[in-house]
Amino acid sequence: MVKVPTTRLDRTRVARVALDLLNETGLDGLTLRAIAQRLDVKAPALYWHFKDKQALLDEMATEMLRRMTADLEGGPDDGWEAALTSAMRTLRGHLLRYRDGAKVYSGTHFTDTSYAAPMEAQLHRLTRAGFTPSAAARAWLTAYSYTIGYVIEEQAGGDYDLAARAERLKDHPLAAAAGEELFRGRETGFEAGLTAVVTGISTTLRPSRPN
Repeated sequence: MVKVPTTRLDRTRVARVALDLLNETGLDGLTLRAIAQRLDVKAPALYWHFKDKQALLDEMATEMLRRMTADLEGGPDDGWEAALTSAMRTLRGHLLRYRDGAKVYSGTHFTDTSYAAPMEAQLHRLTRAGFTPSAAARAWLTAYSYTIGYVIEEQAGGDYDLAARAERLKDHPLAAAAGEELFRGRETGFEAGLTAVVTGISTTLRPSRPN
């Protein structure tokens, strides 16, 4: 185990070390004690910065967001559908860089306003395309929630023995046959689902324009 040389601690430095350690331990194995060992400090030193593990996860998620902000804010200029799709691909790609990345990211409270610029850019695209502000917010949340949920399942799924699954479900042929779609081809599955989400957003949330 390589320890980080002792320098002045701050929240961002602790979060960065925690993200590095996350890829080794996973979320369940990530503890303040383990992070303190990596930083070569005593565990109580971390409690000056984080009252508990949830506070640390909030900072870790914020650091993840800082790293992806430029990619989320940019994107194609050829329509809101392409921009929203690109942003969700970017989000998924960044979350997959970390073991249990989606679990760390979901349900946290960001500790700064790093999220504001990319959100503002996406909402501006949507409202410019005819969405009301509330519909634009709902569109963003719907695509975002799909992406987070998909990656949580993707990272938790592991490898399924589809033959054994099919045998267990032999009395339920449609459920058995669904295994190939559910547990293989994560990339194509994400894209298919995202297309369905964006199409649904266009159909249900975007006001009809007059002819």
